[in-house]
Amino acid sequence: MKILVVDDDQEIAELLEIYLKNEGYEALIAKDGKEALSKFNTNPDIALMVLDIMMPNMTGFDVLKEVRKDTHMPILMLSAKSSDMDKIQGLISGADDYVTKPFNPLEVMARIRSLIRRSQNAVQEQKPDVLNVASLVINKDSHDVKTASGELVNLTALEFGILYLLASHPNRVFSADDIFERVWQQESVVSAKTVMVHVSHLRDKLEEATNGDQVIQTVWGVGYKIEVN
Repeated sequence: MKILVVDDDQEIAELLEIYLKNEGYEALIAKDGKEALSKFNTNPDIALMVLDIMMPNMTGFDVLKEVRKDTHMPILMLSAKSSDMDKIQGLISGADDYVTKPFNPLEVMARIRSLIRRSQNAVQEQKPDVLNVASLVINKDSHDVKTASGELVNLTALEFGILYLLASHPNRVFSADDIFERVWQQESVVSAKTVMVHVSHLRDKLEEATNGDQVIQTVWGVGYKIEVN
């Protein structure tokens, strides 16, 4: 796994390279922003970037802006500046984490492992754009649901969100609170009845479209699921 270290301080770059190699990573070193972008563009398999902010000619913020046009890979920023505003600026600009100099290289390695693990988990959580459940075709991109014969099932945005959530996690039971927080994207307070009403309307539409198939099942006292054998 390749890690790109961008720092004009040769001693810091070489120190991180040693620790990265000891952890089993392949370290690429760039001494400035221009070289960083060159290595980034020629190595599409870079898993993470360690990026210094204060560099000549092209700052870390400039590099970050360019890199973020093409990728969401984890970026750990390094800086001698320790004020909260500098950290906030780095995170707002698109960095995933921020470490101030001088640093303990063991802490940096721990941050790198954590960011890579989080990135891998995010990739695993990504769901396909098109799902097939019972006789339904659920398209995430076009935000629509069609029957096997191509007829459109008229759902509201919230109904589609509930269906896609359950369909993308077959056999998993979601409580009303889980559904509310994920679909409404708000903290659940008194959501059970709200979710129940939307699920009921969604069920009616799906049963009508599938000639009576019970696509969504209730697990009493727990929540809802779409069961797939």
